[in-house]
Amino acid sequence: MEKSINRRLLLKLLGAGGALATLRPSLAQTSAQAETPLPSFTGPGPNPYWNGVNPFVVYPQKLPLLRLTDRPVQLETPRHYFRTVFTPNEAFYVRYHLDELPNEIDLSKWRLKLEGNFARQLEFSLEDLITKFKPVSIAAVNQCSGNSRSRFQPRVAGGQWGNGAMGNALWTGVRLMDLLEAAGVKPGTVQIQFEGLDRGKGPENLGSGRFMKSLDWGDPVLEETILAYAMNGEPLPMLNGFPVRLVVPGKFATYWLKHVTWIRALTEEDKNFWMTPAYKVPDTPNGSTTPEDVAAGKVKMVPIGKVNMPVRSFIIDPDGSSPLVVGMPVKVRGIAFSGHGKVVKVEVSTDDGKTWRPALLGPDYGKYSFRTFEFTWRPSAPGTYVIAVRATDEKGNIQPDTPVWNPGGYMWNKIERQEVVVLAAK
Repeated sequence: MEKSINRRLLLKLLGAGGALATLRPSLAQTSAQAETPLPSFTGPGPNPYWNGVNPFVVYPQKLPLLRLTDRPVQLETPRHYFRTVFTPNEAFYVRYHLDELPNEIDLSKWRLKLEGNFARQLEFSLEDLITKFKPVSIAAVNQCSGNSRSRFQPRVAGGQWGNGAMGNALWTGVRLMDLLEAAGVKPGTVQIQFEGLDRGKGPENLGSGRFMKSLDWGDPVLEETILAYAMNGEPLPMLNGFPVRLVVPGKFATYWLKHVTWIRALTEEDKNFWMTPAYKVPDTPNGSTTPEDVAAGKVKMVPIGKVNMPVRSFIIDPDGSSPLVVGMPVKVRGIAFSGHGKVVKVEVSTDDGKTWRPALLGPDYGKYSFRTFEFTWRPSAPGTYVIAVRATDEKGNIQPDTPVWNPGGYMWNKIERQEVVVLAAK
């Protein structure tokens, strides 16, 4: 199976004869759709909008997605694309930090470079990565650190994402440790740094024009990290990191660098803007604090890479857009995941969290993947109902019913709710 995937990818990426291949999706081809003004308020309350309130746009290799910003590109996945365990590549959300993105990459010239405190300074072509290393695959959720930021009260700065800044894919590529072992990590290394091809101004006077992230040398996540060249069995879309991106299972997407071209072994802690002060969370069990404690300087902050994504679950259907009918069965369906391990239980409530019943879990694609769930409900009386869902992972983490607050707008995982109307059958 893996060999057949590799042969097919080589044909697509390099051409049947192994000749020059260049991907040319011009980002100028965007076109706005559905520009009708929408309400600007997305929460809190019993029934906030599931997605952020933004216009639909079309970008190369993408279906219509919801645009937060175009410089840098931030596109949110609509709710209905989460009905399946794997998010379609063309519907997968997009989040960049800088506004100068590669429109084309000449694979005859592109190389992945390993430099710094290595015994050997190495370079690999994409063909080298596909043919010279054992391919590995892992199903893993890529979730923006600020997913659901629009729920925060008091409001915080940053893109006001709804719930669609996430996606799940089957990623195929090369084990990071295989590359590091080939180069030979020398004593004295403290972190492994990654850099892609995106550039831009970033916040002024902070050296933020290059996006770089680092993981501690010795962090166990390095053993599971891969450089992915395939996404759901296909080459990566340009906007999702072609030709290779970092996949860091269980961690937030700020560490999943796109268009990775440099891997460096550092002998000193990485203090570039994107490591500090950016992307820090309170050093508390759930990453939560208060505006007052932050203002008073009482909160110790740590890089978000020090924590894993909290357990979450989402109701996809019903979505409240049409009424239900007394006596007719309703399929409550959705997805759940956790950065701490496999989801082992999902519970559904049809009375706003007063009582809970277990849902039927879908197939297990691995501890970092979405897991689907389904619950059949037959409403017995007309009225307005609030459906709620909560998940539990294998480490015993259960979704809370209390909100999170921190100045970055990160790590939201409060129990999700959906209000529905049930009509009488006569």
